[in-house]
Amino acid sequence: MAVPTPPPGQEWLNKICRWLALHPYRALTLAVLAALGPFLAKPFNIDDPLFLWTARQIQAYPANPYGFNVEWGWTSFPMWKVTENPPLAGYYLAAAAGIFGWSEIALHFALLLPALGVVWGTYRLARHVCHRPGLAALATLFMPVFLVSSLTVMCDMTMLAFWVWTVAFWVEGTEQKSFRKLFVAGLLIALAEMTKYFGACLIPLLAAYSLMSKHRVGQWASFLMIPLVVLCAYQYVTQAAYGYSLLYRATDYALFSKVFFAFSKLHLCLTALAFTGGCLAVAAFLATLLWRPRTLAAFAGGAGLILMALILDGGTWDRYGLAKGVPRISAEIQFVFWATAGLAVLALAVVEVGRRGEAKTCLLALWILGTFAFTAFGNWTINARSVLPMAPAVGILIVRRLERTLLTDDKFWSRSIMICLAASAALALLVARSDFLLATAVRRCAEQICTRYNREPGTEPRTLWFQGHWGFQYYMESFGASALDVKHSALNPGDRLAVPSNNTNLLPPNPEKAELLEVLTISGPHWLTTWNPTVGAGFYASAWGPLPFAFGPVPPESVSVYDLKPLAPPPEKK
Repeated sequence: MAVPTPPPGQEWLNKICRWLALHPYRALTLAVLAALGPFLAKPFNIDDPLFLWTARQIQAYPANPYGFNVEWGWTSFPMWKVTENPPLAGYYLAAAAGIFGWSEIALHFALLLPALGVVWGTYRLARHVCHRPGLAALATLFMPVFLVSSLTVMCDMTMLAFWVWTVAFWVEGTEQKSFRKLFVAGLLIALAEMTKYFGACLIPLLAAYSLMSKHRVGQWASFLMIPLVVLCAYQYVTQAAYGYSLLYRATDYALFSKVFFAFSKLHLCLTALAFTGGCLAVAAFLATLLWRPRTLAAFAGGAGLILMALILDGGTWDRYGLAKGVPRISAEIQFVFWATAGLAVLALAVVEVGRRGEAKTCLLALWILGTFAFTAFGNWTINARSVLPMAPAVGILIVRRLERTLLTDDKFWSRSIMICLAASAALALLVARSDFLLATAVRRCAEQICTRYNREPGTEPRTLWFQGHWGFQYYMESFGASALDVKHSALNPGDRLAVPSNNTNLLPPNPEKAELLEVLTISGPHWLTTWNPTVGAGFYASAWGPLPFAFGPVPPESVSVYDLKPLAPPPEKK
């Protein structure tokens, strides 16, 4: 009997698949480098400067990471009042900058290590739950929230790296009764919570998993005391150094913000669903493979309910800066779609628990549902950075369900799964590119403004002031401009003031005291963005927009430049 000849290209594909199976960590490393490498020159933006300033302070005064003032909110504040995160990410940046320097490429290159750590850790954890851990790791990598978050110098990806490896070591430690691995897991929890306070949620999560798997409190509980002791010590140290517990302050800020923005619980829940569905878009692309037609029909019914809730809650949408007409309708359609996708993510966690009911499945489900609850109701705002921690758990559960529905034989991956994964990767790369273009436009605005107005040879000395924060503030100060402190800055006639449009804490000057010189515009992303209220994109804070990213005509970044007029002389006495 003749041996069938493989179809053209099949033999080469089989060789690649075999190599991937034999060298999973190398393959995943290459995938991460290929996805993130083109964006390593991304300018700093949003809250990146807070971590950079903390790192510079740490290089000079390692024992006092927050002992400096920063202009953040119309006036100068102590850094410990501004930041809402512990300092471990700042120490990592300080060490990386000491080795590689302070350039964008250098620090983004250093932050590749946490991104690799998350992907590697997802692979290692997935080996205990499913048969194709490589697919779970790639599903995590090609989520929009993963790629965009990997291209910041904030603390989120570093915390998640500690988180994933904590869960992996804890699962292995409880199964193998290895005190060494449980001890390592306890230390990793401490590192996670000192990177971002959300890391402390690992304590109840792993305690619940251990109780479900062991059915009693055992010696494992003693290892959860390690992060509790570290957290208490941090409370004591920050209280002594700054006169206030920084953890309590972060909690107070979250409560204050919930009251300040005053969104209804319904709106918060719907927005959290939209962020979950959009940030973890791979679940939407694989929906037809994950669910039966009647379940998809039920989700369609859920979309109808979301649309009705959106209509009833339409007054809340009026509080956003959404453009009227077609842009608003487009944003509403995208909102309903991604909120339905978010509903499917939560359903995946619930259904898998109901079907299997084992401890590891419950661990992943609690991981997802707990993160969603914190995103919707616990954090100071709904943002993609809060959704990020559930990405590995969603990737693993997706593969586990696919293995029961499609991957029933020894095939590497089915063609349909590969197509869906490629589509998710394409969207994630487009979102990452749009965020890159946004940050680049912000830097170009700052550079051109300072070139035109901060260096005018042959003229009298004058000060170029600016309002706004984030990356705009970082680069304006780098190019020699001064942040406007409304309480203390001494403004003189002839000074210039730059006010960006797509920014925060803005107080446009009185037209009687300032003359508009020009409005500088720089094109950024055109039809997809992560951060612009006119199209509803609020990746970093839902107060900016109810979508993590939005398709639509994106206006350019603009900065208005004013010439401060001389004060009118007092009227002469008659």
